[in-house]
Amino acid sequence: MANGLSSEQSDRYARHLALPDVGEEGQLSLLNSSVLVVGAGGLGSPAILYLAAAGVGRIGVMDFDTVSLSNLQRQVIHSSGSIGDSKVGSAAKRIHGLNPDVEVIEIEEKLTNENSIGIIENFDLVLDGTDNFETRYLIGDTCEALGKPWVFGSIHRFDGQVSSFNYDNGPNYRDLFPEAPPPELAPNCAEAGVLGVLPGIVGTIQATEAIKMILGVGEILSGKLLTIDARNMEMRTLSFKANSSRKRACLADIEQLSSFSEISPLEFVNRTKEGWNPFLLDVRRSDEEEIVKLEGTDLRIQHMHVPSRMDEIPKDEEVVIYCRVGGRSAAVARFLVESGWPSHSVYNLSGGIHEWSDTVDSSIIKY
Repeated sequence: MANGLSSEQSDRYARHLALPDVGEEGQLSLLNSSVLVVGAGGLGSPAILYLAAAGVGRIGVMDFDTVSLSNLQRQVIHSSGSIGDSKVGSAAKRIHGLNPDVEVIEIEEKLTNENSIGIIENFDLVLDGTDNFETRYLIGDTCEALGKPWVFGSIHRFDGQVSSFNYDNGPNYRDLFPEAPPPELAPNCAEAGVLGVLPGIVGTIQATEAIKMILGVGEILSGKLLTIDARNMEMRTLSFKANSSRKRACLADIEQLSSFSEISPLEFVNRTKEGWNPFLLDVRRSDEEEIVKLEGTDLRIQHMHVPSRMDEIPKDEEVVIYCRVGGRSAAVARFLVESGWPSHSVYNLSGGIHEWSDTVDSSIIKY
């Protein structure tokens, strides 16, 4: 905990100290604050950099992916020399080089129903740098149950959105988006593409919201959705209210949530050696299948097409679903359970192809 600024810190944060709304007291608030950034990708990269530069004292970086060449078009916290490294480790190295005042908490795992409470409760607020609805709803529910504010961001091609949820008893994510769309209506960056600079715009706005919350200054995007059209350089702010009839999330609900199971590649291999024979479903694109596929794959259906081809997926067998890093497959697993597949029979292969390469067979290509 910082009790006063050193001469070096006074120099480092001089431009903050000159601001009447910040000053030394505000800078100490930043140094004594903590932010969890879930996702060290396109949105997380600029947000982490500016939070660290601002002097946020403790930053949790949570991600379970590794840096690939295709990330570098937008994920500016990483470099060519980081390819193959964990995103968490790469981000931590960059933070240490930028500001030694910052303590980095490296969390190299996926946010799940089992760990969300224990992780989020240790931070003042959460910044969402994810690209899937499953994790956003989990962040929203956990923050609501714990009384923590969080800053949401999303990107799609040339369009972005930002809002701040659960701030000062304000609306939460489910008040704006009551239910997730089906997988075919929610393509990620790999599917839809994204203008490389757009995550920088959105992530920087998210960092601004987080810093304002810590300082207690300005107007927060609570009950407001900022929409960004980078193609035409237009921004709009839409207002929304909390749904008073909605059931609020509580800790017991999150702890008891059960939809589908996660299985690691190593556990999958060990169980199949013992005679387990599940239906193995690949939900990647056809061009990805041409690069590499797992031996024993029974069927490939691009995740966007699963709703129209559900009859090809057996309900009377255990189903293991995989993709490149586990995000699309998790969305499909949840969709199947919500569509009537037995929850105990649906598995997401955690980490996908990348974790398989890291833990089972290094000859499997990571792309």
